Amino acid sequence: MQTMDAIPISTYNSATVILELIYRMKVKDVMTRNLITASETDTLRSIQHLMKDKSITGVPIVNGSHLLGLVSVDDIICALDFGYIEDPASKHMTTEMIVLEDDMPVSFAIQYFDRFRFHRFPVLNRSKELVGMVTNRDITTYLLLEINKEVDKLERKSMLFSQEVCLLNQVQSYSIARHDFEKAGYASTQIKKHLKKAGVAPALIRRVAVAAYELEMNIVVHSDGGEIIAEYESDRVTITARDYGPGIPDVGLALQKGYTTADEWTRSLGFGAGMGLPNVQSVSDKFSITSSAKGTVVISTIFLKPQP
Repeated sequence: MQTMDAIPISTYNSATVILELIYRMKVKDVMTRNLITASETDTLRSIQHLMKDKSITGVPIVNGSHLLGLVSVDDIICALDFGYIEDPASKHMTTEMIVLEDDMPVSFAIQYFDRFRFHRFPVLNRSKELVGMVTNRDITTYLLLEINKEVDKLERKSMLFSQEVCLLNQVQSYSIARHDFEKAGYASTQIKKHLKKAGVAPALIRRVAVAAYELEMNIVVHSDGGEIIAEYESDRVTITARDYGPGIPDVGLALQKGYTTADEWTRSLGFGAGMGLPNVQSVSDKFSITSSAKGTVVISTIFLKPQP
C-alpha cells in the first residue's frame, strides 16, 4: 500500500461540533460501496487499464465477496519498471492488509489513517465480506457536508434573534494562509452569515457563497497566501480574491473545467478538482481575472437587484 500524509482532522482537539460528528458517524456512512474489483487471475496489465479507465489508484482482488489482496498504483509502476506487467495479480498483490469494519466509528478510521499513513482501507462486514473501501477523501467530503448541515441549523436558530443589517458601504476582509485547511471556509461562512442577516434571497446567497468558497480554497490550495475582500452594496456583492503568487501561467487553461495543478496530496483531501474558477465564473454576473508572478486577482460581482 502507498503511504501518505495523515488526514488533517484531530480526534483530540478539533471543534466540538466536528468531534460530535466524528464519534456519531460509522465507517459504513462514509465508505464507497460501488467497488471496482479484479480477480487473482487478472493480469497487472488489465488492472492498469482498469485503474486508468475508472480514475482510481487501488483495486481490491477478490474471490466472490472474499478479499484476497490489493493492487495499488505503486504495484503497477513496479511491474512496468521490472517487466512483469503481464503477470497475474496473485503473484504481486499486497496480501498483508489492514482492514476496517463497517460498524466502526469514523474516529477509528481517522486514527488508522494517522497511524498507518495509507491511501485507503478495505471495509469488511461482520461476515468478513468486502463491502466497501474508505479513503481520507471520503471522510473529508462527508464531514464537510455534515458540518454545513450543522452550520445551517445554528444559523437558522440565530436568525430568530437577529435583525437585518444594512449592506450599504460595508467591507469585510479576511486573511487567507497557504495550506491552512483547518480554517479554510471561514471567510465564505462569514460572508454567508452576513447576507443571511441582511435578508438576502437564499438563491443569491448560494451564488455568493459558491464564489467566495471557491476563491478562498484556490488561495489555500494554489497560492502563497492572500486575502478575500467582500464589498456589500445595496444592489450587489463583490468578492475580490488577491494572492501573493506564484501566479497562473495560462489563465485560459485554468478556466477550463477539470484543469488543475493541485498535487496528489491535495486531491486526496478532496480539493483541487479543477472546478474552482469555472464555478466562480458560472455564478458571477461580472467576472475578471488578472495574474502575474507577483499574484493573482479575481473579482466576482453578483447583483442583488435586476440591472437595467
